[in-house]
Amino acid sequence: MAAGRTHNPKAWTWIAWPLGALPLAWVLYEGLTGASGPDPVAALVNALGWWALVLLLVCLTMRPAARVLDIPALVIWRRTFGLWMFIYASLHFLAWATLILGWDPGRLATELSKRPYIIAGAAAWLLLWPLALTSTRKSRRRLGKRWVKLHRLIFVALPLALIHQFWVQKSGFGETLAFLTVAAILIGYRLRGRFLPGK
Repeated sequence: MAAGRTHNPKAWTWIAWPLGALPLAWVLYEGLTGASGPDPVAALVNALGWWALVLLLVCLTMRPAARVLDIPALVIWRRTFGLWMFIYASLHFLAWATLILGWDPGRLATELSKRPYIIAGAAAWLLLWPLALTSTRKSRRRLGKRWVKLHRLIFVALPLALIHQFWVQKSGFGETLAFLTVAAILIGYRLRGRFLPGK
């Protein structure tokens, strides 16, 4: 039996929660200490969105990592990191709507209807809601095979989030290229496993 299979997967669950909280603590620390730059509001909004995208990719990495590293417990982290991703995405939206737009209905309507990158980001966030709401074991048992189909929405949210990040980025595209590369590898791995089972 491989060494990775000797661990109790449930014993690993708690570790992912503080790991997911670390970026938020760092972002808040930078904002409170003035280390986030001359525009702390924009820095906060952008940082929350950046971490949401990073955690989306981390979430998708858990299953292939569990197989490659032979550590089945990593699969359990997928749900936790997925919930953290939803939290960061929601905080990103709330920070933008509150600190930048001031919840002005007219400005919100304009931004959400006329700016393509805002539309893409909002659509990605809305797609995450049913995934977060059905993340419990009880929901998975109740929905059965429909749960698997529903949670494939993450592969629709991913390109929308990448498009949003691409448009928001002000200078250089190296970061976007890195995100695209990781996303392509993860999707390619998934498709390889689907069409070449056992590989």
